[in-house]
Amino acid sequence: MAKGRELKGRIKSVENTRKITRTMEMVATSKMKRAADRVSAARPYALALGEVLSHVYTPELAEQFPLLRRPAQIKRAALVVLTANRGLCGAFNTNLLRESRARIAEWEGKGVSVELHLVGRKGIGFFKYLGRATASSRSDIGDRPTSADAASLIDDLMARYAAGELDAVFITYAKYKSALSTPPATEQVLPVVAPSTSDSGSAAARDFILAPSAQDILEALLPLYVRNTVYRALVETAAGEQGARRTAMKNATDNATEMLQLLKRTYNSARQAQITQEIAEIVGGASALQG
Repeated sequence: MAKGRELKGRIKSVENTRKITRTMEMVATSKMKRAADRVSAARPYALALGEVLSHVYTPELAEQFPLLRRPAQIKRAALVVLTANRGLCGAFNTNLLRESRARIAEWEGKGVSVELHLVGRKGIGFFKYLGRATASSRSDIGDRPTSADAASLIDDLMARYAAGELDAVFITYAKYKSALSTPPATEQVLPVVAPSTSDSGSAAARDFILAPSAQDILEALLPLYVRNTVYRALVETAAGEQGARRTAMKNATDNATEMLQLLKRTYNSARQAQITQEIAEIVGGASALQG
């Protein structure tokens, strides 16, 4: 029963694979819950920072701060690309890399010089395979990014932008909408664009008493706002990775279950056919002896 033994081996292999994918699905579900909590905790702080910035911002003050400077033309831009360190998460990394390549092609088509800053082994390996030069690469940021990680990523770029070495800084990340929806997005980090207020009012049209002055508030607020933008991108990408991995592993587990059902039916049919053949041979042999 060579075919039966082969089918039993395949059944055992698929069962072992299903155990692995189910375990990975459970681990990703647990990590995704914690990552989603970090996203939920980061968003109110970002909204509050943006609200304060929008109330304090005026075009006159913008001229005094390099991080608010808007160059007449973008000639040199930096792109920070966030990817995962591991695979087995469906098209998560592929979508991020496709988005980053599309933005690079778009900007370089307009004559912009783009330097790459990569975070995550998947992005590093991909651009290394393409032979694309990178300004920096990091794989030490795990699935629990901190504000210190964000500062270490953006502080040098912030200083270079303030010094006029860069005209813009962008970041490509996975925008976390839900466990099933993490579309890639590219967001402008520098220059800082003050969020628009929901009602009629810039700071000039509002009756505010500022202490300390608006200049002092902006001086302290702008670096925090930039770092928080990067931190939010890091935690959303981490949550998106776990959501994509959970979905991929659930699909793999479901596919393994369907394959097991098919293999077991095939094995049972083959075994039934063999038993029927053996019975027929016994009956034929007995008939021959009687005859």
